[in-house]
Amino acid sequence: MKVTLIIFTWNEIDGMRAIMPQIKKEWYDELIIVDGGSTDGTIEYAQENGYPIFVQKERGAGAAFRESIAKATGDIVVIFSPDGNSVPEKIPELVAKLKEGNDIVIASRYLGGAKSYDDDIVTTFGNWFFTRLMNLMFGSKITDVFVMFRAYRKEALDKLNINTNDCSWGSLILIRATKKKLKIAEIPGDEPARIGGVRKMSPLGNGSRELRAFLKEFFAR
Repeated sequence: MKVTLIIFTWNEIDGMRAIMPQIKKEWYDELIIVDGGSTDGTIEYAQENGYPIFVQKERGAGAAFRESIAKATGDIVVIFSPDGNSVPEKIPELVAKLKEGNDIVIASRYLGGAKSYDDDIVTTFGNWFFTRLMNLMFGSKITDVFVMFRAYRKEALDKLNINTNDCSWGSLILIRATKKKLKIAEIPGDEPARIGGVRKMSPLGNGSRELRAFLKEFFAR
């Protein structure tokens, strides 16, 4: 099965320099870097090192996801962050777990002793609250609803019609996959501290958008 590795960037030059050399070419068949409009040299770094990169047309993490998925040709898609929060060595583990017959595999920060070294009090509570809310509302049994580091079967994604441009794209995938009874699995995956750059997530803004998405999907059942 062909693997497409999709990497989200937006002013992540420090992380790119540290993490990209750790990603082995044998882990993927196709590489796609989608950039949110970096001004710190991220785009130039990718070009100088021969990494394929494009700047997304619309704003938002959901737009980055949709535009890069539209370009992906692999049977398996892995979404990866080069900011230091994702451990490169987990890429082949995610792919192997997917090949066992799963549709989605999550690198959970809260499973089997895994830990987030980037969480603060607010994000710890938010992850706990929304993960339990999803399990309660939709009958899922996952431990990490918000982590971006996941592997997907491309044909499964095509069934979910993810059409949002905002941050709720990741949770919408899990909600709709659960409603369609797709197979979701998890592996433990630590989240190291960010390398340079700044966190793009706004707890209040993201939380309100996520809650609206949860409620909309619940009442659309």
